[in-house]
Amino acid sequence: MASYQFNVVGYVRSPYKQKFAIPRQPGLIPEATGYLELEPEYCDEAIVRGIDSFSHLWLLFIFHETADKGWSPMVRPPRLGGNARKGVFATRATFRPNPVGLSVVKLEGIERQNGKLLLKLSGIDLLDGTPVIDIKPYLPYSDALPDAAGGFADAAPQTAMTVSFSEQAEQFCQQQREPELQIFIEKVLKQDPRPSYKKQRDGEQSYGMTLYNYNIKWTVNGEHNHVTEIHRLP
Repeated sequence: MASYQFNVVGYVRSPYKQKFAIPRQPGLIPEATGYLELEPEYCDEAIVRGIDSFSHLWLLFIFHETADKGWSPMVRPPRLGGNARKGVFATRATFRPNPVGLSVVKLEGIERQNGKLLLKLSGIDLLDGTPVIDIKPYLPYSDALPDAAGGFADAAPQTAMTVSFSEQAEQFCQQQREPELQIFIEKVLKQDPRPSYKKQRDGEQSYGMTLYNYNIKWTVNGEHNHVTEIHRLP
């Protein structure tokens, strides 16, 4: 079998520090902002000349945290509650013959920070530190196909989850530099990031996650999330 070697062109700086809580598709949470930091070899304005005329980009990336775990011809998509098996090529599962993913993101701008060339992005669904192997412009006339069939994922996922914040959590959000932190957390929790098997359990459940450099704790009771406390990580 033929094999090919690719170079990493940059790494994603994302609010998602762990796989838990990452939305299952890009664009579901526009408030999820981050950067693509280009590697020194590609840290030249010439390489991105003209990119700012496009509103969105395709990122080809590596599932770096699962790449060494092998692949499976059949997977259980979370969209189907983890109860039905589909062929891996009929899904966007991470356990693939080649651990390559594809994500469309919104380009918010180009920045220079300490000599580094950064693409500011929003609507991301990528883990912090994700290696990107290519960047391509999104072309609406060919990439947006309104009559395409979406199979078992024909519409954006919806839940009936509601979210409330304790006084401490709400005040904390108001004091941070991220102006939409509370909205961001609320939208993440409305996606119900819990594993499918835990969604069937009764009674109150407690969880924690890291977004940006904040530790967030909340409880789930039925279809309601309550953010109990938020603290900045040391």
